[in-house]
Amino acid sequence: MSLSSYHKEDFDIIAFGAHPDDVELGCGGTIAKVVKEGKRVGVVDLTQGELGTRGSVSIRYQEAEKASQILGVQMRRNLKFSDGFFTNDKEHQMKVIEILRKYRPKIVLCNAIKDRHIDHAKASKLIEDACFLSGLEKIKTIDQDGTQQKAFRPSSIYHYIQWQEIEPDFVVDISDFITQKQQAVESYNSQFYDPNSKENNTPISSKNFLESIIYRAANLGRLSGVDYAEGFTCNKTLLVDSLFDLKNL
Repeated sequence: MSLSSYHKEDFDIIAFGAHPDDVELGCGGTIAKVVKEGKRVGVVDLTQGELGTRGSVSIRYQEAEKASQILGVQMRRNLKFSDGFFTNDKEHQMKVIEILRKYRPKIVLCNAIKDRHIDHAKASKLIEDACFLSGLEKIKTIDQDGTQQKAFRPSSIYHYIQWQEIEPDFVVDISDFITQKQQAVESYNSQFYDPNSKENNTPISSKNFLESIIYRAANLGRLSGVDYAEGFTCNKTLLVDSLFDLKNL
C-alpha cells in the first residue's frame, strides 16, 4: 500500500515540513517514538525541494520514501508548493486546510518559528494560520471523493527546532530512538555529508552538520537528564493535569 493512500481514520499526529528531510531532522526521533507507541502519524512535505543545490526531485522522493519506512509513518504526502517562493496566502492555506480536515490530527508538528532558510519560518506561520482557519465552518472544502469536509482544528501545534539554537518550551526523550532518527536522516544521501559526492557543498552537506544531529540531541538530553532529546516550542500555555506530570532534573 502506498504511503500516500487514503485513510479514513483520524491521525494522532501530522508533521509538516517545508522540504523533504525537515521533519526527519527536526522531530524524527519523536515520530519514531510515538509510532512505536501505536500512534497514527503522517508526514506532509510542502515542497519537493526542487531548489536544493544537491540531488533532484526524483531522488528526494525516493529518499523520503525510505525515511518514511524507517520511521514507520502511515502516510506521506507532498503538496508541491513552489520551493523558495510559496507564500502564506489563501491558495496555500486552503491546500493545508484540506489536509487537516482529511486526516484530522490531534497534534500538528511544523517548522521552526525562525531559521536560516526562509521557507522554514514561512511554513511555520502558514501551518499555524491554516490550523486556525480549518476550524471555521464557513470555509468550505471538498474531499477527494467529492464530499464536503467538516470543519476541524487540531488541539495542539508544536514547532520543532532546526538550524537556529532556539530555547525549547519542552523536550521529548528520544534516547531509545536516536539511531532510528539518524538512519532516517541519512536516507537523504544526496543532501548530507558524502565524501565521494562530486556536487557542490552546502551548509548541510558538511561532516559537522551530520554529526550535529547527534551532539545537539545529546546536549538537549544533558540539560534534561536523559541521553538524547528533541526540543519544541509552542505559542500557547501548556496545560497539565498535575504538577507530578512535569519531569525535572
